[in-house]
Amino acid sequence: MKRNCFIAISGNIGVGKTTWTELLVERFKLKAYYEKVIENPYLEDFYKEMGKWSFHSQIFFLTQRFKTHLEIQSNNMACIQDRTIYEDSEIFADNLYRRGLMSKRDFDCYHDVYEAMNGILRYPDLLIYLRASIGVLLNRIQKRGRVCEKRIDKEYLLQLNMAYDRWAKKMQQFTQVIIIDTDELDIFKRNKKLQEIMQSIECLIQDD
Repeated sequence: MKRNCFIAISGNIGVGKTTWTELLVERFKLKAYYEKVIENPYLEDFYKEMGKWSFHSQIFFLTQRFKTHLEIQSNNMACIQDRTIYEDSEIFADNLYRRGLMSKRDFDCYHDVYEAMNGILRYPDLLIYLRASIGVLLNRIQKRGRVCEKRIDKEYLLQLNMAYDRWAKKMQQFTQVIIIDTDELDIFKRNKKLQEIMQSIECLIQDD
């Protein structure tokens, strides 16, 4: 593996990013950077009133993700990140704006900040995009039991799924992308499909 290999795990709410991150940390001995969801002081308010708190919540996530990305770039270690800064802007903020839940003024301001940050960031060496159907996402969100996520509706998740599919195709211009359908994949049991995925990842992150 490359000494400073940078792997990113992406995907919709409840798809299993943290679980996959833990699995890959154990398999490849990576330093993990997890998404700071619980730490977001605006998140509960956001799910109650998305239009009022969308800008505040997204700015928090953008700032935290930027700090993490800079640390990954500077530590020269093999790392894995649970959700990327690119998703914050190109999926979540964009979707909120399109739904009328973030004003044009706030979105333009947010996007200007993102573009300034993006100009100095290094793309991951490998992006792993986890997919799941809406029913599976809702079931996993319910099992996770975060109170603030009980208000998430099907339409919101569907729009995010479509945005993720478009974004994953775009990212193929900048880095290697693996797309994994997680609906029927049990990563807690040894199985042929999981072993094939691990072998594919290993091949993509090896030294030249």
